[in-house]
Amino acid sequence: MCRFVAYGGPEIPLENIIILPRHSLLDQSQHATEAKLAVNGDGFGMAWYGDQERPGLYRDVLPAWSDGNLVDLCRMIRSRLFLAHIRASTFGETSRNNCHPFTYGKWSFMHNGEIADFPRLRRQFEAMLGDAYYAARRGRTDSELFFLLLLTNGLEVDPLSAISRTIAQIETVQGDVAEGNRITTALSDGQTIYAFRYSGSDDIPTLHLGTGLDHGGQVLASEPLDPETGNWTMLEANCLYSLREGVLTDRPLPG
Repeated sequence: MCRFVAYGGPEIPLENIIILPRHSLLDQSQHATEAKLAVNGDGFGMAWYGDQERPGLYRDVLPAWSDGNLVDLCRMIRSRLFLAHIRASTFGETSRNNCHPFTYGKWSFMHNGEIADFPRLRRQFEAMLGDAYYAARRGRTDSELFFLLLLTNGLEVDPLSAISRTIAQIETVQGDVAEGNRITTALSDGQTIYAFRYSGSDDIPTLHLGTGLDHGGQVLASEPLDPETGNWTMLEANCLYSLREGVLTDRPLPG
């Protein structure tokens, strides 16, 4: 299973979250503790927001611990809002186009989990994409397709409605196998970070909120960065969490 972090708060170097904590995302690439696999070595990426609407994006197929640029980039890049992801692939080969985060316009998106029976049903899912989003598809993962379906279903206008409509569409196509869906995501438009964890069963990838960081920001993460870096709370399933300007709100996902 993949691991990710999403940060919102005062502008900081990316290394404060991705590199420096004892159980940072870089450490989790080889020593994850809340996933089925301890190693997440099928690529990594990060998207960060600055003074432009569109985020910066860096992705590579190397394991995070093998990329000679990652530490220096995280040391030099500062941002008030960023997403970072390490990949353990379920669908799609190891390629840059299959690495998270995915971006479209001002939006960035990353995912941990899987869409059940995706290889068999992929063609039906792709047929539900709007033309512009179908043309924007570059990889072969269920994660990117889920992101593009959210955009097709009105993510720009109403994220909660888009998420609910997308899950309902997918489960209608899947029928009984929908119980195998495991969806934990974080996404952003550069102002708000949205995140949720959802499954048709009790097997839902984890999502934690980190507060009390020394620089005043907050983190949504697959695993706590470490006990000395903030205070950590496991977030409930089937709620859409929204983090904006230091305030976290939640709304139930219609079911």
